[in-house]
Amino acid sequence: MLAEEQKVVISKSISAEAPGHKEMLNYGLGFFGVILVWTLVGTFLTFYYTDVAGISAGVVGTLMLVARLFDGVTDIGMGTLVDRTKSKHGKARPWILWMGIPLGLSVILLFSVPDISGTGKIIYAYITYILLILVYTAVSIPYKTLLGLMSQEPNKRSMLNIYTGIFTMLSTLLITVLAQPVASAIGGTAGWTSVAVFCGIAITVTSFLAFRSTKERVGVSAAEQAKKDIPLKIALKALFTNKYWLIITVYCVIAYTLNALLSGAGLYYTTYILGNAAYFSLIGMLLFLPTIIGFFFIPKLVKKFGKRNIALFVSVLGIFGPLVKMIDPFSLYVFSVGTVIQGFGLLPIIMFLYAMINDTAEYGEWKFGIRTQGLVNSAASFGMKVGAGLGGALIGWLLAFGGYAGGLEVQTSSAVSMILVLNIYIPLILAVLQTVLMWMYKLDKQYPQILADLNERKL
Repeated sequence: MLAEEQKVVISKSISAEAPGHKEMLNYGLGFFGVILVWTLVGTFLTFYYTDVAGISAGVVGTLMLVARLFDGVTDIGMGTLVDRTKSKHGKARPWILWMGIPLGLSVILLFSVPDISGTGKIIYAYITYILLILVYTAVSIPYKTLLGLMSQEPNKRSMLNIYTGIFTMLSTLLITVLAQPVASAIGGTAGWTSVAVFCGIAITVTSFLAFRSTKERVGVSAAEQAKKDIPLKIALKALFTNKYWLIITVYCVIAYTLNALLSGAGLYYTTYILGNAAYFSLIGMLLFLPTIIGFFFIPKLVKKFGKRNIALFVSVLGIFGPLVKMIDPFSLYVFSVGTVIQGFGLLPIIMFLYAMINDTAEYGEWKFGIRTQGLVNSAASFGMKVGAGLGGALIGWLLAFGGYAGGLEVQTSSAVSMILVLNIYIPLILAVLQTVLMWMYKLDKQYPQILADLNERKL
């Protein structure tokens, strides 16, 4: 009985220190700028390189994979750096302040390929993409880590992720729906540079607002303070024996490969299969329609059924999207219906994936006595970056294999076949794998006891 009362006291103390709605709103607003950059790069950079800058699809595919693998390695280093940061502003918040402006400038450079030789364009693309990766990592890893440092209370953490989901949806829709029409209206490289300037200004402003309006609350006890700088070798061993972190990281690889295909290959599909590039704005909006609807119900459903159960249900539902598209791949109506159904599979990514990642940090601390919030987030982010890179590489490589030539009004039958594979058949396989991994993730049942045990250790 005493133990139960102690758990109630611990729960109340955690809730008392939890962030309020205004703070969560500003944290979510910070994600608006981050996701603007992520969506612009993930959705349109391949198309920009092949059809505007004139770089071959095969070269672009290799660039996407090499750069993203490098990106994943920098994630691990950045996570370790965040864990070891000592500042009056905390561990994660200072990086959000320092890196906002550099990220804004780097995204503008990325979409400003000069009119030079083919080799010069490739060199420029590699340099500016790697620059963006370095700076983006220095902003995104602290943002994700900050979620776990603002609160340990599970419902508040889920609410924080939902706030980020709202702004993630808004920024994704904004770029998906408006970027291509605006860039086309202005024309050429200047059009895409203009869109990038908007994103650069947005990330600078939202980063400052998020830094100014958030607070880090979760840390280690005084007794553990002296040993918080954990050797990287020990931290990595604990990380790779954390079964739930392994599951969620592989899930990140699969989910973000799927997301990269649905977004990055979609513009090729509307242009060459459906016959009108302007349809991409409609398809992009329909893909996020389930998320828009979900915001009205998901918070209550998560509270009642748990993050994992909701994620498993919508993942199963998402499998039927590609199956519907197979009925008539050349019909806008059929493809639109399949897109809406497939959009349910994206709900976990947008609404509570970061909360699930941070939950695995508590499991690791409970199981191994080692808390490495930054490393957990950065290593899971590595999975996201590998997935995004793999998706981008598949687009470039398979288009090149099919003989795709950027800028042509009509593509060869083999190129058309590859566009179908990228948009329907590979996504079906990935949706099934995503569902299997979520079935294996069963941390939600253990989490309340884990949290109670951890707080008892700190008394």
